[in-house]
Amino acid sequence: MFLLIISFIFDFVIIPSQEHEEQNHLFFLHNKFAELHPLDQAHEVYGKVEYNEIIRKFKSNGFIVHSEIRSKDTDPAIYAKKIKLEIDSLKSMGIKSNHITVAGTSKGGYIAQYVSTYVADPEINYVFIASVMKGDEIEFPEINFCGNILNIYDLSDTSFVSAIKRKESSKLKITRYKDFEINTRLSHGFVFKAMDEWITPTCEWGKRNYSFDK
Repeated sequence: MFLLIISFIFDFVIIPSQEHEEQNHLFFLHNKFAELHPLDQAHEVYGKVEYNEIIRKFKSNGFIVHSEIRSKDTDPAIYAKKIKLEIDSLKSMGIKSNHITVAGTSKGGYIAQYVSTYVADPEINYVFIASVMKGDEIEFPEINFCGNILNIYDLSDTSFVSAIKRKESSKLKITRYKDFEINTRLSHGFVFKAMDEWITPTCEWGKRNYSFDK
């Protein structure tokens, strides 16, 4: 009898409320430098990765944030499968797909592209920040975008471009797609910083404001 009571209580606790189901969840995937160096170590050009500040800004915008510092030289495809399992778990708890956002800077955005492919849910939100390079659709044909895709790139960071060619070559359903240009004049250093220039549009996208303007 005691065991039955415990089981009933446990089952009751894990049933999500409607308010819980409406919460916005954001997976943040940081850049490669943070894999290789402590957060208090500065890049010789771009400075420190403001990881904790970035997380705080997302939380202040009402998101439940899922993030961690990855191990050195993490394999993007393998790590993306881990994120997929976490997303599957949220969905099994009743969290709506369009209340889930996966955002990544640089290598983190590259991992997010793999997540998009593996999850293959056209209602999940993705924000790729300085992570799409010219010719990626040819070099990495295994990646296929799926979902609501926002691609952010900085005009001063010339290695990263519009993802329109990847959009056109993807074989999965892309419900929405938007390129978003910024110009911080910091080159790739902007992904190190907790800058509203890229954090604000990321939050807008995650809150399903898909038609936001600059």
